[in-house]
Amino acid sequence: MTAAGAVLVEAVRTGDDPPVTIPRDPAREAAERELSKPMYHENDPSLFQRALNRFWGWVDDLFSAASGATPGGGFGLLVIVLAVVLLVGALWWRLGTPQRAATSAPALFDDRPRSAAEHRAASEAHAALAHWNQAVQERMRAMVRALEERALLDPRPGRTADEAAAEAGRTLPAHTDRLRSAAREFDDVTYGGRTADEAAYLRLAELDRDLVTTRPMLTSTAHTTPSNSSQGAAE
Repeated sequence: MTAAGAVLVEAVRTGDDPPVTIPRDPAREAAERELSKPMYHENDPSLFQRALNRFWGWVDDLFSAASGATPGGGFGLLVIVLAVVLLVGALWWRLGTPQRAATSAPALFDDRPRSAAEHRAASEAHAALAHWNQAVQERMRAMVRALEERALLDPRPGRTADEAAAEAGRTLPAHTDRLRSAAREFDDVTYGGRTADEAAYLRLAELDRDLVTTRPMLTSTAHTTPSNSSQGAAE
């Protein structure tokens, strides 16, 4: 007999009188009223605990159903989950943090023009601190600015690293592949979320030094007129 039933029986007994029979529906209603008293619910779990218990019950049912449908049961399901986790980790390590794809490559330079010497100095300062991303960026800018100062490229606002590499490769064909690789290094660290290292910086620094001593191949697209030369030097 429940506690509520015992209370009801005691309530209807008086002395040695025979027990009183109560119809089922009124007895149920009386029991419900009795059990609704706060004293019977002091140790009930909280609403959050009940929701949490229901959630874990749902998770348990889900995994039970999945293990039943998986070859090897629970062990087979565990193997599949671990394989998926390892695959995701490998992709994350290989591709890096996902980045929003740019609809078009941003410009190589910012709004404040600086000379090639200034960009080189900034690059070397970052390299001294092992800030390889910034060192790579500034070295690429130094190379392109130096080509503009030599009138091998038109000083053009909004030019991207890829465009600069393609245009410079037409007048410096011996370095076409290295220029493209340098542009990719710049794009990877600037827009692709990659991290540069010392080796990447040293490759760009070496290319920068080689470009300074390389004589251009004169073509119809090479800008070697005195007016253009003076314009590049003024930049």
